[in-house]
Amino acid sequence: IGFLAYSGYRIWDAATSDDRAVVGAIVVMGAAQYDGRPSPVFAARLDHAIELYRDGVAPLLVVTGGKHEADRTTEAAAARAYAIDHGVPPEAIIGEDQSRSTLTSIRSVADLLREADVERAVFVSDPTHMYRVLRQAGDAGITATGSPTTTSPIMGDPLAIADAVVHELGALVAYSMALETP
Repeated sequence: IGFLAYSGYRIWDAATSDDRAVVGAIVVMGAAQYDGRPSPVFAARLDHAIELYRDGVAPLLVVTGGKHEADRTTEAAAARAYAIDHGVPPEAIIGEDQSRSTLTSIRSVADLLREADVERAVFVSDPTHMYRVLRQAGDAGITATGSPTTTSPIMGDPLAIADAVVHELGALVAYSMALETP
């Protein structure tokens, strides 16, 4: 119970903290895409990341996400096209397009950031997702801060927020147990 209460507090704290410090890269966590078009949740994340890019937070945008078996394209490819359509130069975008989970995305991003000689990154996702993202990024060796989107459709629906928090608590328990296993 203590772990869940503490984790719930940390989820809320990360959800309400926005650190727009100047860093080497902005990392957008993937979400659903439909035939190359970002879902409303993904579009909200991308819009926020593009705003950070335009504000000079980082010179590099990292987009993430693989695809489901039946998909024709990846989340990263949909994000790249969306960012280019919204004015981000193609050469400023790096894509990680193999992952299907937060943890595998972050591990792949850690490798990409090392290759690009980037030590610090700001991560963009939904508010309820930020704590897990930042915890896993830190565990992967990334000096990470978070800038949660404030326009996610999830945040306007109390039931969706509750569902997202429960999902995050479960994911944190699973992640914490996996870290403790040899």
